[in-house]
Amino acid sequence: MLYKVEIDNFCSIGEHQEIDLRVRKSVEDTLGRLAPIYSGSEDRAPNVIALFGPNAAGKSNILRAITFGAWFVSKSFDHRSDLNLPYEKFGSKEKIGAPTRLSFSFAGPVNYLESTVKGARCPYTYELVLSSRQGQNDEVLLEKLSFQPKGYGKATTILERKKDCLLKTAKGFLTSGTEKALKEVLRPRASMISTLAQLNHEVASVFVGAISGVISNIFIDRIEENDWDMTRWYETHPAALSELQRIAKRIDLGIEEIGLDRSSIDPQMLFRHAGLDQIISLKRESHGTQRFIKVFPYILMTLDRGGVAIIDELDTTIHPLILPEILRWFGDKDRNPHGAQIWTTCHSASLLSDLTKEEVLFCEKDSRGYTSVFKLADIERVRRNENFFGKYLGGEYGAVPILG
Repeated sequence: MLYKVEIDNFCSIGEHQEIDLRVRKSVEDTLGRLAPIYSGSEDRAPNVIALFGPNAAGKSNILRAITFGAWFVSKSFDHRSDLNLPYEKFGSKEKIGAPTRLSFSFAGPVNYLESTVKGARCPYTYELVLSSRQGQNDEVLLEKLSFQPKGYGKATTILERKKDCLLKTAKGFLTSGTEKALKEVLRPRASMISTLAQLNHEVASVFVGAISGVISNIFIDRIEENDWDMTRWYETHPAALSELQRIAKRIDLGIEEIGLDRSSIDPQMLFRHAGLDQIISLKRESHGTQRFIKVFPYILMTLDRGGVAIIDELDTTIHPLILPEILRWFGDKDRNPHGAQIWTTCHSASLLSDLTKEEVLFCEKDSRGYTSVFKLADIERVRRNENFFGKYLGGEYGAVPILG
């Protein structure tokens, strides 16, 4: 579970923003979607996080920052060394000449030398600071991974580097041979952890594997799966196809059956509609149905394996009456046995009626174009049982478009 995010100078997020999802011990879990940040922890955080705000307020940039962090840790070694990293700073001269900082807090193994993601857990923090882009190429100024087992007075560093210099490693994490190899191949724009995974470092490889549990439909731009890949995925996941068929009948009232045509080299998804003798191809389905079919695997894969689903504009693909049911899956222990989490941007304010105040984040921009993000739960005197939908549209919480 991702329970704390810090972002500074990333896209429209020009100044430091901190999202701490941990809730007070006294908060009642009315929807069953508050979970310990790791097994045995007294701290809890929501499994559902929905971001609201006007167009261009920066909601998607929150998701981009998380996705970029996951990409950097796991895949940056494969990035072309002559290209800058795939992200943007805030677009002022001052901020282009300033560092970018990202920090993520999550759960990891108490014994960092364990080559498994199972076992006792504790808080971890990954911090990344990237250089100015004023007259220079991207460079990692700081990369640090630390953890804090219960009873430790302060966090303990596992790995830390400044620029291309490895400053500190925890006892037993690196052999002398691996440390020497790391120093030889570590590049200015590549993650130390991604590099160690390429060197077949067992713990780093497990960590990178765990990061693959962050599944997103947005990176720099929104990711649109092509029909071939998506159809192949459903072909190899028949249970998912059955679940899709059940939900699709309610989203698109005309659909009676979804099948796969395997008679050609490339399988095709076909739809039978009530009252029609002709079979309909995917390309002839409504845009909303097509988008839902492509985003549905992100939800199912995350629920099946655990991890974090990062979905931009989920509510544009799912009817407002069906969306709350999808989100309820994340509070169902049978459907979500591994404590999966979903972060999504939303425009459908009616969804606020189906969320608790701990699950709602608001984004807005000031006159300088800087994005700020705040929790509904942090707004003073917001009662748990009040009409979030009505008060949000009435402008009482902020983060609404200014009309007129």
